[in-house]
Amino acid sequence: MGNLLSYKNYNGTVEYSKEDKCFFGKVVGIKSLLSYEGDSVQELEQDFQNVIDEYLADCKERNVEPEQPYKGTFNVRISPELHRNIAVYAIEHGKSLNAAVEEAIGNMVG
Repeated sequence: MGNLLSYKNYNGTVEYSKEDKCFFGKVVGIKSLLSYEGDSVQELEQDFQNVIDEYLADCKERNVEPEQPYKGTFNVRISPELHRNIAVYAIEHGKSLNAAVEEAIGNMVG
């Protein structure tokens, strides 16, 4: 996934601050703000993993379900013409609109 860190199904960004001379990032795909930093890529990755572990431990302690990134549902806006074209494609191929969109996305990034 390019420049993203990955740990226990969570992903986080990698950025660099010239002013502070350190790496930093945040977990993406969830509403909670989980950030981390480090003076090296190794420190950044370790802090990222620590933040995830602490988040999961805190959720367990509070008996709440941790947010799961990328649940598989999202809203997307497309042009009416593209909407019509994918709907026609789905009908012609005996698929649901969701199945046709999933196939198209899978072909693009799968």
